[in-house]
Amino acid sequence: MTEMPAPPVAKQVPAERSVHGDTVVDEYSWLIDRDDPDTVAYLEAENTYTQTATAHTKALQDEIFDEIKSRTLETDLSVPARHHGWWYYTRTLEGSQYPIHCRSRTEPALPADPAEPIVSPADEQVLLDQNELAGESPYFALGTFDVSPDGRLLAYSTDFDGGEKYTLRFKDLETGSTLPDEVPGTYYGSAWAADGSALFYTTVDDAMRPYRVWRHLLGTEAAADVIVHEETDERFFAGVGLTRSEQYVVIELGSQITSETWVLPATDPQGEFRVVQPREQGVEYSLDHTGDSFFIVHNKDAVDFELVVAPADAPGRENWRPVLPHTPGVRVTGVDAFAGHLVVSMRRDGRTELHVLPLADDGLVGPGRDIEFAEPVRTVRPGSNPEFDTTVFRLGYASLSTPSSVYDYDVVTRELTLRKRQPVLGGVDLSAYESVREWATASDGTRIPISLVKRRDTPRDGTAPCVLYGYGAYEASMDPWFSIARLSLLDRGYVFAIAHVRGGGELGRRWYEDGKLLHKRNTFTDFIACGEYLVEAGWTSRDRLAGRGGSAGGLLIGAVANLAVDTFATLVGEVPFVDALTTILDPSMPLTVVEWEEWGNPVESAEVYAYMKSYSPYENVEARPYPAILATAGLNDPRVGYHEPAKWVARLRATAIGDRPVLLKTEMGAGHGGPSGRYDAWRDEAFTLAFIIDTTNPANLA
Repeated sequence: MTEMPAPPVAKQVPAERSVHGDTVVDEYSWLIDRDDPDTVAYLEAENTYTQTATAHTKALQDEIFDEIKSRTLETDLSVPARHHGWWYYTRTLEGSQYPIHCRSRTEPALPADPAEPIVSPADEQVLLDQNELAGESPYFALGTFDVSPDGRLLAYSTDFDGGEKYTLRFKDLETGSTLPDEVPGTYYGSAWAADGSALFYTTVDDAMRPYRVWRHLLGTEAAADVIVHEETDERFFAGVGLTRSEQYVVIELGSQITSETWVLPATDPQGEFRVVQPREQGVEYSLDHTGDSFFIVHNKDAVDFELVVAPADAPGRENWRPVLPHTPGVRVTGVDAFAGHLVVSMRRDGRTELHVLPLADDGLVGPGRDIEFAEPVRTVRPGSNPEFDTTVFRLGYASLSTPSSVYDYDVVTRELTLRKRQPVLGGVDLSAYESVREWATASDGTRIPISLVKRRDTPRDGTAPCVLYGYGAYEASMDPWFSIARLSLLDRGYVFAIAHVRGGGELGRRWYEDGKLLHKRNTFTDFIACGEYLVEAGWTSRDRLAGRGGSAGGLLIGAVANLAVDTFATLVGEVPFVDALTTILDPSMPLTVVEWEEWGNPVESAEVYAYMKSYSPYENVEARPYPAILATAGLNDPRVGYHEPAKWVARLRATAIGDRPVLLKTEMGAGHGGPSGRYDAWRDEAFTLAFIIDTTNPANLA
């Protein structure tokens, strides 16, 4: 047996931080300097060590990768979406990392047998082949992909390093030629003028905050582009888009708890934007347009939001009329407006729902109805619906045991038609899996929902290993989703569970508010309570329980590592926000000023400082045994800096006792989302699953 090399030891360069009379020493702050040769050398040394430390799982990694690949229909076609006489869709080809974007005048037919190769229609037009654009680059991401309303032009943007700053280009779809217009340094979001003469886009400031909205006139130099809005409040992000009606360009400005919207007729791209309702601290709203009206979802005196309507030419609050009045516990999350109906997205009893409201010719709203589904634990949300004048609403559906599905709902006949279900190849019998909803009880008596999936033949006697996933921030809900890769765990006897902890939005706005600011510790203790419940209820045992989360969910994992002494055997933090206090103290960094409404402002408040310090994972590493830990990072990550997991692992390595592995895996050419190509992503997931299996149920390695 090959002897394991000693793990890397990061040098210690003590640096003092004094805030609110509290002085701490950070011996690894030097790792924030990515231009320091010692930083890169340390990251590369950790990668080498991780590769060596997991070499014995290589056969299992390859096996899981082959399982994912063999169960995935590699040559596939998305369900085409109709828009102005064209059918738009994407294709994937076996052996290719990225999708190909296409359109056709004739609706492409799906094969009767999903195992059959896709035969492209004769009149197919390839709009963009991401594989050609990516070339030999190890990383590639498409930002904007936006066809002009008249179908003549395509605006698209590309990123080759994961830094999320994109170069914007334009393609003439009639000739296939790329136009000379080129705009570097753009961000997400775009909106076309009605005649395709101009495109609106956004750029970021030094803290990666999208703060400017620009207008580019086709055929002009980028240097001539005009700023149409600059957001000076550092708490606010700026975004831009086009209503489905294609009548209005919309600038959306939002902090964590406040928003403001400006609109401009798309037929007047060089006109002046006007505000819908001036911002008011703590009030959020969003809108869509149909006919002569804006339909607005807002939370003014409505904790869980309500739907109102206002005339498009006078949309201020004084003219808001209720459509769906506020109902406590029913969280209205958005509205999609069409020529003859509305579809309202909402959350009720921890589930996602879609509610359809017909519109009369005079613009009045008729009685509504829910779109009904049989599975109680599932996720339903709007799908691709670019067509405005239609009676068919496309939606996406999935559960932990039902693959991602595309349905069309006829709002007149109320008929729900399955258009496509994600194929799962390799003879997988999906009826062999079952999903259920359980509830844990937190220390303060709050009931926390847990969604679980397992094979029906997996015993509930404490012997099954389990992976518990969590997030719990920004009111983002971790609704049940299907995963082909997850089958490789389930078929090895694992249970997979999602802890719907406070800080997310699963049970409405109050659920979010009870897991942020000075209530943030609820997120972590809820997760621990869910883990302890799974053990007590016989779903798993402590020595076979793994916790997993990413980004803000990685903060959750890091906090749990310090708080739960022996609940978990393994913890996986993906691009984890584990040095939260240091970051939130530095206004020049991403995830700082705009985040103060989520975490609090420790610069101004000694109370917030002390509270964040009490849970920030990096601040609380102690000399005690820790679970097996895998942390991942992206060198070009603009959201959670690579230095956070690097510092965390360095301090764990120097402080923790025991012999459980502590590993760091850094993508040296990628960002927040990890590897960009699908095969690379599958290999990355296979690596993580093999680590979990190795540290929770090593008998499965064979």
